[in-house]
Amino acid sequence: MCGITGIFAFNELGRLHAIHLPEATNSLHHRGPDMGSTFTDYHVGLGHRRLSILDLSEGASQPMTDESGRYTIVFNGEIYNFNELKQELAGQGIQFKTTSDTEVLLYLYITEKEKCVERLNGFFAFAVYDKEEESLFIARDRFGIKPLLYFLDEDKLIFASEMATLLKYHIPKELDEESMYHYFCLSYIPAPHTIFKNIFKLEPGHYLEVKKGQVQKKAYYAIAEREEKKRAEMRGMSYEDAQKELLERLEKSVADRLISDVPIGAFLSGGIDSSAIVALASRQTEHLNTFSIGFKDQPMFDETKYAQMVADKYKTNHTAFSLTTDDLFTHLFELMDFFGEPFADASSIPFYILSQETRKHVTVALSGDGADEIFAGYNKYQAEYKMRENSLKARLLMNALPLLKPLPKSRHTYLTNKFRQLHKFSEAMHMLPAERYWYLCCWTSENQVDQLLSKSVRSRLEQSILGRRKSDFTSLVQGNAFNEVLLADMNLLLPNDMLQKADSMSMGNALEVRVPFLDHNVVEFAFGLPDHYKLNGSQKKRVLRDAVKPLLPPELYNRPKHGFEVPLKDAYKKQLRHWIEHEALNDGFIEEQGIFSVEYIRNVKNQIFHQKYFDHNQVWAILAFQYWWKGTFG
Repeated sequence: MCGITGIFAFNELGRLHAIHLPEATNSLHHRGPDMGSTFTDYHVGLGHRRLSILDLSEGASQPMTDESGRYTIVFNGEIYNFNELKQELAGQGIQFKTTSDTEVLLYLYITEKEKCVERLNGFFAFAVYDKEEESLFIARDRFGIKPLLYFLDEDKLIFASEMATLLKYHIPKELDEESMYHYFCLSYIPAPHTIFKNIFKLEPGHYLEVKKGQVQKKAYYAIAEREEKKRAEMRGMSYEDAQKELLERLEKSVADRLISDVPIGAFLSGGIDSSAIVALASRQTEHLNTFSIGFKDQPMFDETKYAQMVADKYKTNHTAFSLTTDDLFTHLFELMDFFGEPFADASSIPFYILSQETRKHVTVALSGDGADEIFAGYNKYQAEYKMRENSLKARLLMNALPLLKPLPKSRHTYLTNKFRQLHKFSEAMHMLPAERYWYLCCWTSENQVDQLLSKSVRSRLEQSILGRRKSDFTSLVQGNAFNEVLLADMNLLLPNDMLQKADSMSMGNALEVRVPFLDHNVVEFAFGLPDHYKLNGSQKKRVLRDAVKPLLPPELYNRPKHGFEVPLKDAYKKQLRHWIEHEALNDGFIEEQGIFSVEYIRNVKNQIFHQKYFDHNQVWAILAFQYWWKGTFG
């Protein structure tokens, strides 16, 4: 696990930017504190910061060049099937000098070129320079577990693991207002776009090639293309056999992800997903290190007792970090810097602290990320399922919209949250599938975003571009089969929110997080299952929950699902009040900035400081944007 960067210059003007390579490489120190180095050729510069996981020797460091001196690689990630690939390559006469997966990946590329990515089981972002052809190959893993951003103009291509590293090359910073608009809807910015024009995220399952001065982007993997084949293979598989097969694939995935030359552990929240990973990992290793986080003054959201039940059952070396709400905001601004662009998933705050504390004990941690997206674990999936069934209850709610509109709606109490959910369900029932999918993805409605932004910004936004981007994000949802909703989230929500959060917060603390549920053999199996194996009208993640039920304490099955909840509304009035009033939402600054409606922001401040209930998700999105803006343009 590491941080990578590089530049490919198309001309002499582009070469001038290579002078920034050492500084850019060093900016990734937090991702790779163990070692750093650069490689330069006439047109190309490559930089690498290393977090040593496999083969801790200096010989396994990067940039790594093959025996002939022709090919050089920089690589961020892990290849779990590298030993099988190594044996195959050794059979072809290749002699290896290290026990690292980097060297195996390098020679696999030399042997198979762009087809090498189809052979890999792991997560990765890597670049290989061919000195003889003067070409560059850059690839990102199937599901976007590892990030890869790039800048492209007529003079150069620059890539990096992080936005802040790209900016070290002194490239122009021009706000992409369409991306900003969708950020305020979603709380994140979907690939391939970023907050800047001319800076892009390489999409999951894609690679870039630079040959003869031309840049081409190609897709090498898509779940949708494999789904029909997998369903045909699995047709007729009983529910019981599906549980057995799933457990076998998960156990293999977990075993693969326990390979390490440094201490390894697992996050343990007390939920089904992380508990299943710990149960399976404990079959492979004794006294696994496990870690959880709880809140002393927020008992409603403290799940450490459930984590402790799993830890006791499997006799893990368990550590529970108990926090106060004050602890949450000690490193708030520090952690926000790691995103490099506006990002408003507030669960990143406890995730950062969990990663920071976990890193004091281990270098690698297993996580349950990905299970909700592939096995239908979110409430919105159950809502969508019921809408497509068009049940009597759904039809009644659809007609209840006039009654639900005037009721108080917020996430702050059980009753107001229930009103909020029913109102959203009722509104969604009136929409076509693609429109409904977008509506359920958004934390803030487009109407609210329109009110938030200033008249000058709204006048510059091109509705055709906004519509085209939204159509790209929702193109898979046609109303034909429920799996299309999960596929859409695999492209939208998972890489741009969940995995972005996990990578940024863990690598900000030099902690590698591995995600067994996102082994492509598990994912493809999940998408081959009939819809009703994954959920029905009353149960989410059905096949997963039933498959691992014999492994887990029964108490885990008799309680509601909780995510990381962050008490932001209290912090606005206390820890963050001075910053909000005098910096982020200061009237003079808002007018000078020209992004927001001054009146709308004044109303937001009034809500924060004088009202009990308000949309704290939109407020956090505004504040996160303001912090980013001041750090970038201030």
